[in-house]
Amino acid sequence: MPDVRVTYDKTVDAAYVYLTEPQTHVKSAHMYPCDPVDVDAMINLDFDEQGRLIGIEVLAASSKLPKYLLQTAERLDTEGA
Repeated sequence: MPDVRVTYDKTVDAAYVYLTEPQTHVKSAHMYPCDPVDVDAMINLDFDEQGRLIGIEVLAASSKLPKYLLQTAERLDTEGA
């Protein structure tokens, strides 16, 4: 299974799952928000210029993502640095 880069900021409880190669820097051309009522959180899907899914932003991440994923994520807040 390939490694997936995940970043997490506990202070705002937000995570980002990168679906691109680790060395590649791809800019988001379009963001599609999922309906927060349907998923009981805010989840945004980022797409590149070719319409490929490049990343997933998850707000209220601690209630939506597995604990092990957040524990091993690259921390963006000062607590994890």
